[in-house]
Amino acid sequence: MSTEDHPAPRSLAEALRGRDDASLAALLRSRPDLVTPVPGDLTQLATRAGTRASVVRALERLDRFTLQTAEALAVAADPSSYDELLGLMAGDARDPEVSAALPGALAALREQALVWGADDRLRLVRTARELLAPSPQHPSPTGLGPSVREATAGMSPGRIQEIVAAAGLPSTHDSVSAVDALTALFTHRRKMKALLAKGPAESVEVLERLVWGPPYGQVTHDPAPRLRWLLDRGLLLPTAPGTVVLPREVALHLRAGRAHRAPEPLPPAVEPSVTHRPQVVDSTAAGQAYTALATVEELLKDWDEGGPAVLRAGGLSVRDLKRTAVALDVPEPTAAFWVELAYAAGLIASDGEADERYAATPAYDEWLERPAAERWAQLAQAWLAATRTSGVVGGRDAKERALSALGPGLDRSAAPEVRHRVLALLAALPEGAAPDPRTVLARLRWERPLRGPQAAPAPAPAPAQGTPRGEDGTPRDEDDLRSRLARWTLAEAELLGVTGRGALSAQGRALIGGSPAAPGRHPEPEGPGDKLPVHHHRAAAPLAPLSPPEQAVAVAAAARLLAPLLPEPLDHVLLQADLTAVAPGPLRRPLAEVLGVLADVESKGGATVYRFTPGSVRRALDAGRSASDLHAFLAQHSRTPVPQPLAYLIDDVARRHGQLRVGAASAYVRCDDDTVLNEILADKRAGALRLRRLAPTVLAAQADPATLLEGLRAMGYAPAAESAEGDVLITRAHAHRTPPRTAPEPVPDGPPVPDATLLTAAVRAIRAGDLASTAPRRPTDTATPLAPGELPRTTSAETLATVQAAVLTGEALWIGYVNAEGAASQRVIAPVRVEGGFVTAYDHTADEVRTYPLHRITGVAELADD
Repeated sequence: MSTEDHPAPRSLAEALRGRDDASLAALLRSRPDLVTPVPGDLTQLATRAGTRASVVRALERLDRFTLQTAEALAVAADPSSYDELLGLMAGDARDPEVSAALPGALAALREQALVWGADDRLRLVRTARELLAPSPQHPSPTGLGPSVREATAGMSPGRIQEIVAAAGLPSTHDSVSAVDALTALFTHRRKMKALLAKGPAESVEVLERLVWGPPYGQVTHDPAPRLRWLLDRGLLLPTAPGTVVLPREVALHLRAGRAHRAPEPLPPAVEPSVTHRPQVVDSTAAGQAYTALATVEELLKDWDEGGPAVLRAGGLSVRDLKRTAVALDVPEPTAAFWVELAYAAGLIASDGEADERYAATPAYDEWLERPAAERWAQLAQAWLAATRTSGVVGGRDAKERALSALGPGLDRSAAPEVRHRVLALLAALPEGAAPDPRTVLARLRWERPLRGPQAAPAPAPAPAQGTPRGEDGTPRDEDDLRSRLARWTLAEAELLGVTGRGALSAQGRALIGGSPAAPGRHPEPEGPGDKLPVHHHRAAAPLAPLSPPEQAVAVAAAARLLAPLLPEPLDHVLLQADLTAVAPGPLRRPLAEVLGVLADVESKGGATVYRFTPGSVRRALDAGRSASDLHAFLAQHSRTPVPQPLAYLIDDVARRHGQLRVGAASAYVRCDDDTVLNEILADKRAGALRLRRLAPTVLAAQADPATLLEGLRAMGYAPAAESAEGDVLITRAHAHRTPPRTAPEPVPDGPPVPDATLLTAAVRAIRAGDLASTAPRRPTDTATPLAPGELPRTTSAETLATVQAAVLTGEALWIGYVNAEGAASQRVIAPVRVEGGFVTAYDHTADEVRTYPLHRITGVAELADD
């Protein structure tokens, strides 16, 4: 094709105008901020794509090599050629790996509309160049300084001529040609080599210290001879009093043409640290999944009658989090994770009352009725999508306020993406392979090098800073947000049972849309230590985040895979003579609930140990159970005979239970055995209750019934409360529930990615708007040339006459239109009929027939014949 048929674009808008619909849709998909709201035409799209906020966001989404390519273009000429870019990336030696990867990186920059132009005239978007180009305030990640032309901009012509003469170049008549000659010398490899060969070794050593950056150095008023030799020849140029800089061209010569010390065309491979049999991984993960369900149930059971109070600023207090950790027998960070997970799943919320407390929601009762595998899948799905991050609990926000569990400020919008990406990297490993966490973090840093604290867009342009690197090119900051999110993901996935022994389980693979492992297809590991070979690759095709319908299917598949691996609930326990009961596995819910009242949990694990105490037996009697009920319950659900000590304990507590009666007087105690009342009156511990005898069998107290009950129980008695009618009150625990609550919505990481329908409509609207704004108009003698984007203006009579004529001739018209909301737009229409103050026309902009009120048409113009 000739260049006359396809002239080179003169702007980004023209470059976008030359794209097909698929390419425009790909741009809008990769940069969703450009489609909200839909631009009116391609000029508006190009303008929005060049704004600072949009460019910063686009740069943050680049992988390291693509970002290095953009950084190289920022220090190249504007415009640059592909050969110049290749030299900056691959060096004079033309590194084959870099040369092979560069076309793909350049294509990615073009697709993102960060680079436009043909290969002989590559242009980096101006805003991106401003962000990435080196300056004294914002050094470039390349470590390069300003060019010779930039560094000599304020230098006197006489001084420039002195430098040219010292460098062995002929003098010129003006500074521009002198700077050009000096630039040509510094970019000529053979001449530069000869020039440096004449210099002192100490001078060359100074250049070598500056070559990889930072390029600035300090000099005294009377520089040393080794510095004077460099300053005289322009190999170091002054930028401010006492400061010199290594010109970019000199640095590139010393670097053999490379803009980066360590180009990284290939992503670091995620390497397995150990490989287990897949069956072991799945069974371990299933055990963790069961433990996760039990932990969440225990947490909600502990808060069943109303949990901790809500802080005034929101969230749990440090003391309440510690209590929760003790109750769950886990560290505080792990307790914060379980609390936040239950909150993300909609199982707990604040009750909204005056004395606001956390409590279970009605959704918790529905959750309890579902099969165990489905309950786990609901938790896992909530974890994947949640932006609230428990790992930051205990830290400080920007205003140095403490971050508390369930409180504000815990949302990290990047969390869902990082979780999905970490699991996708695990899914790319052989089944049963647990990754080396360091390689996972290295891979994520390669994929998003600008993510984290260094990428703050204001006030300094963060992309110009990049991730601090060491001499080997590796990041110095190992604790950026993305890395911390990845470490938390690996730990939380293990707690939740998505992984087992560090490897992705079958249900975890299904959860992110991967192919679930079918029974019997697990490969057997080879060699000692269950090691599998490591395969290095360019980049495995990442699993894309799932749409809501796809996610529902994936969650159901994960639940089906997990269900057969979970242990079956048991209907029995093993009673032992030391007043304990051993549950060798999970118990059915009715058995677990009754046993939880009758005994105290002593230890957990593969088998749960319950201990019977006088207090626990009394608790069961207070709940309305009789001694005969307890004997029958234990005999029915024990695989071993009921031990005699346990039977004696139940009978002994039951015999004394209710012997004392407490009622409201403010409170009273009555007992048929007056000797018991005498013992109570004689006990010094009863002084706080302020008891006095009303009758031989009745004592009155100045305390309320609840306090009196607790006080007598603390003295070793087993009183029972009674009603006003004299009946024993059965105290049953009541479940406190919040009003219906919805789970917290994740905070999006920028605008959502548009779906295919929206992309198709957006591209069509942009094309139509561009057609309207660029359609050639027929020139008239009276018409005043319109500025770009300006609506045509004609009188009502001229508008009506032109539209009626177009109906007869079938010609298309260009109109300006203002809708009922006052929004103005340009349209190309083909009028069909005019009647009743309305024109019916085929609207090329909307690709449909529409009717427009004539009074809302600002003006009309005929299109040119060509």
